[in-house]
Formats: sequence, structure tokens, C-alpha cells
Amino acid sequence: MQEQEAAKNLAQGALADTGNAIGVLRRREIEARIVGPLLEALGAEFGREAVLEVARTTIVRIAREQGAQLAAQVGRNDLGAFEQTLEAWTQDDALRIEVVERDAQRFGFNVTRCRYAELYRALGMPELGAVLSCNRDYALIEGFNPAVELTRTQTIMQGASHCDFRYRLAEAAAGEPEKP
Repeated sequence: MQEQEAAKNLAQGALADTGNAIGVLRRREIEARIVGPLLEALGAEFGREAVLEVARTTIVRIAREQGAQLAAQVGRNDLGAFEQTLEAWTQDDALRIEVVERDAQRFGFNVTRCRYAELYRALGMPELGAVLSCNRDYALIEGFNPAVELTRTQTIMQGASHCDFRYRLAEAAAGEPEKP
């Protein structure tokens, strides 16, 4: 069945993204081991900031597309469905989270341990962690549901004690009147 679907996608010019099957933490490690040195080499040749900006823009686009694909796979795009998708990111104890709020309009949690940040530090590329991982968060939820807003004021990747993710369904989408 999967082979038929992959063949169909390949014939249509699109290959299904099954990379999370190995776990997102492992996937990020594989990506970082290839992309990190590549970005460094390109930065030395063409200018570090210009290369990192192209990487940021590309990763945001990919994350937005992945968010839309995720909503399609789940079959809905509400906050409860989004919470269920966190299993992929927390797999293998990659993230430890504490939920601080959960209802139809809001979903908030703190990340108290981030093995992604630990990974990038261990690989000697802590500054790329934000570009390759944290950079995706806002775009992912935008692709998953454009009516959901993410607020995050700090990350472990940047040296904070925890990451504070707060998702909120926009008022107009929640059926509340828009403010003039």
C-alpha cells in the first residue's frame, strides 16, 4: 500500500515525506550533520548572513508546507488535533513538556528539556539550532491552521530555562466579534 502511494506521488512529481518515521530528533541530527557543514562552506564562499537568510526562508517555507500536510493527515486542524501531533516531536524523549493550559481556544505548554538543543550543542553548532529547528515552529502552526497564533518569548536553544509555547485560536476564528 505504501509502495503504491509512493509510486503515485513520485509519478505526480511529489514524494511523500516519511522522514518522521525515524523520529524527529534523529531526523534533525541527520539533517544537521549534512546541512551544518554545507551552510558553513557556503557561508565562507558567499557570506554567512546571506546564506543563513536563504536557509531560514527555505526552512520556513518547508515547515509551512509540512504543517498543512500534517493537518491533512490528521483530518482536522483544531488545537486538540495539533496537540496529538506533538507525539512526533516528543518521541524518544526528545522534548519534555508540561501543559499549562488546554481548551478549545488555547493550548500552552513549557518545554523543560530539549534534546534538540542538546544535539546542536553536542555537534558544535548551537547557533544553527535556532535556524534548523526553532525557526520552524511559527510556520508549522501557520500551515497547520492559519487562524492559530503562536507566542513564544524564550527558548532553551537561546539559553533560557524553558521554552514557553502558547497557541491561541484567533478571535475571529473562534466566533468572537472582531474588534474595531
